Amino acid sequence: MLRIEVFSEDRNQLGEGPLWDVEEQRLYWIDSYAPAVYTCDAKGGDRKSWNLPEPVGSLALREKGGAIVSLRNGFHTLNFETGAVELLHETHPGELRPRLNDGKVDRQGRFVAGSMDFEERDPVGTLFRLDPDLSLHTLDTGIICSNGPCFSPDGKTLYFADSHMKAIYAYSYDTASGTVGSRRVFTSFDNLRGYPDGATVDAEGYVWSVEVYSGRLIRFDPNGVIDRIVGLPVQSTTSITFGGPDLDIAYVTSMARPFNNQYHREREAGCMFAVHGLGVRGLPEPRFKG
Repeated sequence: MLRIEVFSEDRNQLGEGPLWDVEEQRLYWIDSYAPAVYTCDAKGGDRKSWNLPEPVGSLALREKGGAIVSLRNGFHTLNFETGAVELLHETHPGELRPRLNDGKVDRQGRFVAGSMDFEERDPVGTLFRLDPDLSLHTLDTGIICSNGPCFSPDGKTLYFADSHMKAIYAYSYDTASGTVGSRRVFTSFDNLRGYPDGATVDAEGYVWSVEVYSGRLIRFDPNGVIDRIVGLPVQSTTSITFGGPDLDIAYVTSMARPFNNQYHREREAGCMFAVHGLGVRGLPEPRFKG
């Protein structure tokens, strides 16, 4: 039976990037505008947090410990022991409007993250790949608002949304090299109420996209056709990951910050939700190998 509960009552200004780590059995997420990284155990206890120096778009846990965080100006390391943040790559030197946003580790342990226009108007964003040797590579350009990168179970398809364009794209993805091939429109949100935001892929190869400003989870089959829609308690939902001991709980972030200068009506806006009883399981999220 479907059951939705508030998992974290903290009202994040822009909750994003939920990530379940199977090794630690812990949930990680970010508040982009706090800015900070948070973590807790499966019951919501043993909480820890790390403050960051500038807005954060996503994080990748490292096999060697700590994390890679995509901050406004580039990729950084985050030391969980000391809280130290160190720059690896400045991604848009001299440019004021692009900032790094959503990201995900591929099945081989590389970190793929995109940037977006801070004003969400012009195609100044880029899709990057950070390799385990810490070298940085460009996969695509001309993006307005990058969101929801995730990978098919075999790792050979990269799904990626440009929220401003109301579209999720699919790239062929070379698992050996991490290069992308042809890009196609996987599905369009033109006839839906909201915009594609964070996303993940379940064990059956179906794509779950969070429809922001509409408060819905939308599950698409591998052909981009809607399979099911799940309503959520707030409209300001942002991203999703599957977690829990059996990877069958959908954790969904949301935001409390105003939209178009209007505050959200729902008092739970900004909370983290746990969705039980969906009848599907997620896939373990890899750690960054660098």
